[in-house]
Amino acid sequence: MRIALAQLNFHIGNYQLNSRKILNAIEQAKEQGADLVCFSELSTCGYAPMDLLEFPSFIDQSNMLLEKVREASESIGVLIGAPRKNPELPGKRLYNSAFLFHEKKLLGFTDKALLPTYDIFDEYRYFEPAKEIRCLVFKGKKLAVTICEDIWDLVQTDPIYNYLPMDLLMEEKPDFAINLSASPFSWAQPARRREVVIANAKKYKLPFFYINQVGGNTDLIFDGGSLVADKMGEIHEELAMFEEDLKIFDIDDINKKEGIGRVKSLDKAELIYKGLILGLKDFFKKSGFSKAILGLSGGIDSAVTAALVCDALGAENVHGLLLPSPFSSKHSIEDALQLAENLGMTCETIAIEPMYETFIDQLENSFGKTAFDTTEENIQSRIRGILLMAYSNKKGYILLNTTNKSEMAVGYGTLYGDLAGGLSVLADVYKTEVYELAAFINKDTERIPVNSILKPPSAELKPDQRDSDSLPDYDILDRILFLFIERRKGNQEIIAEGFEPETVNRVLSLVNNSEFKRYQTAPVLRVSPKSFGSGRRIPIVSVKGM
Repeated sequence: MRIALAQLNFHIGNYQLNSRKILNAIEQAKEQGADLVCFSELSTCGYAPMDLLEFPSFIDQSNMLLEKVREASESIGVLIGAPRKNPELPGKRLYNSAFLFHEKKLLGFTDKALLPTYDIFDEYRYFEPAKEIRCLVFKGKKLAVTICEDIWDLVQTDPIYNYLPMDLLMEEKPDFAINLSASPFSWAQPARRREVVIANAKKYKLPFFYINQVGGNTDLIFDGGSLVADKMGEIHEELAMFEEDLKIFDIDDINKKEGIGRVKSLDKAELIYKGLILGLKDFFKKSGFSKAILGLSGGIDSAVTAALVCDALGAENVHGLLLPSPFSSKHSIEDALQLAENLGMTCETIAIEPMYETFIDQLENSFGKTAFDTTEENIQSRIRGILLMAYSNKKGYILLNTTNKSEMAVGYGTLYGDLAGGLSVLADVYKTEVYELAAFINKDTERIPVNSILKPPSAELKPDQRDSDSLPDYDILDRILFLFIERRKGNQEIIAEGFEPETVNRVLSLVNNSEFKRYQTAPVLRVSPKSFGSGRRIPIVSVKGM
């Protein structure tokens, strides 16, 4: 039996596009002699559709697409993920299902059993868990079909479900296993995904097909990397990462272990880079925009953001504004101009000193002669935000936010100022990781000026300002933040790792007291195992001592 895996980039709710992609893949699989073509989880509507699932018309369009798939299944089997109406209410209105078609007939369906409700996932809000778990039969073969989460609990240190769907499917003695997934990307996910597939293949001693989605949907990025493993748990082959792919596998070859084992392990910086590029491309394309604007400061964050968006959209679609204040250094302006020249993007300079002085003069009537403090710093940042948003409004460009995860975590940013934007590009990338990205971007030639990388980080909102005046050094700060955010360790646990108690308590206080800012910022492209946004839900008004 020849099985095709169709790893495609779907657009949520764009049934015309999704239909064209699915039907084209079916025809391609037919032409290449496949017996069965498999698509990812919720392929018809895209993942994750969230509250769109509550609209009857949304489900009706998915069902109409399934009818097209059924008609196209002449001479080939099609296994595809889609929502299914629950005919036996009470209960949730829908199931998250996989449908098997062949010769224009529905051979059967299976429903997702384990519904993740943690981190970025909220599937139990919409779906009923499977009431029956059974194999699907195709051309005399029994298929153990599962959907994404159904196979992941096997490798959890602390399992969160009370059974494994594959254990029940094995009672029917299946011939091979297929998992339809929409597994969101993080830099740790490709290795974790291989671990899951290998563990399942080894335990159940079955050839294992894992088909994943690819593409960006708002903050979530899907990296593809679909896998095939033999019954001994060795990777037979891996599909392309961060791009669409379709490959056909002969089950006999897999049983004979005649695969090429194409598994290329990318380092962390390259994974993050490619994930952000895909996230940027699809955010713009699927939102109907093509051009971006951002502020250029001469610092590393704006430089890395500019390089990423130029690579994603093309430099001709990126414009930068240099907005020097009275405290901007000459070398920062020079570095920003050099960056724009290196990348081939356009830029212009608007000095904000006259506007800043006007604000100060006007506010003196209310404030009197008061000492310079964060008020004056934030005025500069908000003037920049106004100018950038004015340009965005007038030209129809998306303003990109350049704040990194370290700054976002501790609130080192100004609401309605440098935190403004339609999309946060680096807000899931710690400052130390930004430097790693800069090194990757510069690996072949100097695109980001070396001075932007080597100089001490500074907001340049007052004379001789440095980030280290307000924050611990980033190598220390980022390690504390990682333990707190990604590892969910409290202050005493982090102190036990060898950090100074005063530093730990101050950092955690900054994180906790900045929650209100994060509630008001742009969507964050997710590239880590624990990102800000839907994946980390902390009340603003709570006692946050941990």
